Amino acid sequence: MSGPAAGSALSAAVPVSIASAAAAVLAGNVRAGARLMRMLDDRAPVATQVLRALYPHTGRAQVIGITGNPGSGKSTLTNRLIGHYRAQGKRVGVVAVDPSSPYSGGAILGDRIRMMEHAADPGVFIRSLATRGALGGLSRATNDVVHVLDAMGHDVVLVETVGVGQDEIDIVRTADTTVVVLVPGLGDDIQAIKAGILEIADVFVVNKADLDGADRTVADLRGLQMLLTQMPPWLPPIVRTVAARGEGVADLSDRIEDHRGFLAASPAATERRVARARFVVASLVREVAGDAVERWLDTTEAGQQVLADVVARHTDPFAAAEAAMAATAARG
Repeated sequence: MSGPAAGSALSAAVPVSIASAAAAVLAGNVRAGARLMRMLDDRAPVATQVLRALYPHTGRAQVIGITGNPGSGKSTLTNRLIGHYRAQGKRVGVVAVDPSSPYSGGAILGDRIRMMEHAADPGVFIRSLATRGALGGLSRATNDVVHVLDAMGHDVVLVETVGVGQDEIDIVRTADTTVVVLVPGLGDDIQAIKAGILEIADVFVVNKADLDGADRTVADLRGLQMLLTQMPPWLPPIVRTVAARGEGVADLSDRIEDHRGFLAASPAATERRVARARFVVASLVREVAGDAVERWLDTTEAGQQVLADVVARHTDPFAAAEAAMAATAARG
């Protein structure tokens, strides 16, 4: 839904300003989408209201996660996938999660720079997000931005994680298909066991497959799969790519489509959606409750006294936490 029809449908349920902002996003307005993403990243309350109006219009985009260790070539591979999907006539949204600047807290835009060849393409929207201290390889606003890109009408949304290694598992709760990128010569066989990527990968990519050791990396992955006590209904395929030259990208796209078809014919799709909804709702509860507790500790005399009691060892942090939660619950 877009244009005037979208606006009239929204205005019946939400205030005019929120409805008009949502309608602009649904119409694919780039400035409206970019403004909303920035406000969501800044946690502006009005942005949440717009997102709530957009939510019923989401769920149509194919969300593909690209994750892996630093130096594996995720950005180059993502750039190649953008070109591949654009050649198919699909609109592509990209969420590139970058490390935070230690000075400004903003994103260090390395990933976005590598995708500049698509910057002038109206069928591509690239948004960089800073982790701002979040673990798991994603920003707090990642899911929100994915919803906005979905609502804007993008057919495919690529989410590239920051590349933090073993903690990088949140992508599986965001993406329909998770692509794990490895390269030869970085000890990825050991890293794979540590990170538990057998559990999060839907497709493995051995990138820079023209380097020595590529066969060993593929063999290690297959060996790890053989160690499984029970074969899963979907065994992640292993794709070789040389992203710098565009080699293997079409094969990767085909394997992603295979996984999409598997999900469409399997109860796993529903299970993944339920797990994703649980993660999002639980995360929001933790965030809202945490913010309320911090406000109580910072702005009330009782909160200050609890902190003083912890410092003086008159009470322990566990009891203090229980008191803070009880107090904020009583305040509503």
